[in-house]
Amino acid sequence: MDMEVTAWMSMYHAMNAQDDRRPFSRATLRRIAGFARPHRRLLVWFLLLSVATAVLAVATPVLAGRIVNAIVEGSETGPVIGLAALIAVIAVAEAVLGLVTRWLSASVGEGLILDLRTTVFDHVQRMPIAFFTRTRTGALVSRLNNDVIGAQRAFSDTLSGVAGNLVTLVLTLVVMMGTSWQITLLALVLLPVFVLPARRMGTRLARLERESATHNSAMTTQMTERFSAPGATLVKLFSRPAEESAEFAARARRVRDIGVRTAMSQSVFVTALVLVSALALALVYGLGGFYALRGQLEPGAVVALALLLTRLYAPLTALASARVEVMSALVSFERVFEVLDLKPLITDKPDARLVPEGPVSVEFDRVRFGYPSADKVSLASLEEVATLDTRGGVEVLHEVSFRAEPGQMVALVGSSGAGKSTIAQVAARLYDVDSGAVRLSGLDVRDLSAASIRQTLGMVTQDGHLFHESVRANLLLARPEASEDELWEVLRRARLAELVAGLPDGLDTVVGERGYRLSGGERQRLTIARILLARPRVVILDEATAHLDSTSEAAVQEALGEALAGRTSVVIAHRLSTVRAADLILVIEDGRVVERGTHTDLLAAGGRYEELYRTQFDQSPANSDSEPEPVH
Repeated sequence: MDMEVTAWMSMYHAMNAQDDRRPFSRATLRRIAGFARPHRRLLVWFLLLSVATAVLAVATPVLAGRIVNAIVEGSETGPVIGLAALIAVIAVAEAVLGLVTRWLSASVGEGLILDLRTTVFDHVQRMPIAFFTRTRTGALVSRLNNDVIGAQRAFSDTLSGVAGNLVTLVLTLVVMMGTSWQITLLALVLLPVFVLPARRMGTRLARLERESATHNSAMTTQMTERFSAPGATLVKLFSRPAEESAEFAARARRVRDIGVRTAMSQSVFVTALVLVSALALALVYGLGGFYALRGQLEPGAVVALALLLTRLYAPLTALASARVEVMSALVSFERVFEVLDLKPLITDKPDARLVPEGPVSVEFDRVRFGYPSADKVSLASLEEVATLDTRGGVEVLHEVSFRAEPGQMVALVGSSGAGKSTIAQVAARLYDVDSGAVRLSGLDVRDLSAASIRQTLGMVTQDGHLFHESVRANLLLARPEASEDELWEVLRRARLAELVAGLPDGLDTVVGERGYRLSGGERQRLTIARILLARPRVVILDEATAHLDSTSEAAVQEALGEALAGRTSVVIAHRLSTVRAADLILVIEDGRVVERGTHTDLLAAGGRYEELYRTQFDQSPANSDSEPEPVH
């Protein structure tokens, strides 16, 4: 191996080994072994071939020395050609083994990444909504990318590196000591001059790299937030483009300065190490030549020692950093396991049942509920805080009871923050109640499978979220097997068919991040079309018409009338005009049902509902004594 390449490799290992000296447990090692077990056959072959490659690497310098001896002795050409041919065969074998080893390394490493990523992804999908409301998305994605790759490096790089370098080091030292122990010991005297700068400079470069990564992460966060539709709008509304540009430029300049320092440090480091390597080679050639001229050493041995020397420093330096590399990989594993150790708050029972066929009733029986505290659903490292907020568990629903019979519409009205959306989330079993019960067709939702609940109950939230995918893909989330005709039918019923038909690619038009290429009303109607396609037996509408103008609202109400016909529905509405026809209206205040009845009964009772209604629709004091007409 060329000395300059050796120097770069030494710097790379030292630079990428983060010296984290936290203790690790045997349980962590057992879990790592569990992930490695499916790949154990490939791992064994990988290690065996790495050892074989190391053996071949040491054989070549020895054979080269024999060729030199044969030339000096003036022997026949046959042995020289034979040795040269053997070196060629070894070179081919090294190349083939290198390719096979790389394939095994890639297979094991990428297989491990696949296993870890899918395991973490599947686990995160089972986490409660509270987990996602607290966690920084970027920190969570980093666990699926950086930490998973760091853990994979333990198998694909560190493990094979330790095995191969150890064999190379032992064989090289044995051969060198057998050839000339004096020259070998003198060459080893220069080893600290090679290894120590690699460790110290590697630490410095690692610090620069981490600082650069921090600034790059900050720039990425700034770009992600400012380049989104709402972020760009906010910047423009407050006339801050210049300030944003200055802030971004300051970070970019810092990254540039770090890049220049890193490049110069690398160049000085590599130049110094190549110089030290050249001095070591000069020592071997000088002292070896001296011994050879005195007849104490064969000329070929001098050449062999010089070649072996180039294969000695790299494994020594790599092994010196091996412990730190292993600890870095273990830290990555622990950060991945940290996420996997978060327990989902909602899980299916082993004997979970299906929602019975036919119309479905929804019942709340003395339900009490408080949102879980952060320490139960999140990690400080994912929220990027020093300690988690331990507050939580404050009851927000108090003894809530009602029943929606099959085919009935129950409306929830009340002040903002009264608990209406919480009731909807509990009904959909996005959270489990603290006491009491939520029942579908008389069965506690905790006894039902999550898949059965999702097939039975559909929900339209007030934000109308869409993925950065096509109209078709966003609709097919509800029912992947739906036909083209069914897609156009639900779009027609949601009063979107004409709009979608006029888009550049029709159903295949991408709606943009969070659907921002559509207006607020269009986004909401598309989410309603999606629920129409799902055809659930229970529908929950959480302010589903909040973003619609009067014309769109009337059109969607007509479509919803078709969709809700014969189905049980729970409708949360701020516009009281949309719930006048409800079979039962519940007035929610401070997490309690304070009034219940029909629209007419509640108006006649003169309570909170009547107050909300007149606040919305009174146009002047003159009208206060008469019932106002709703504005549609």
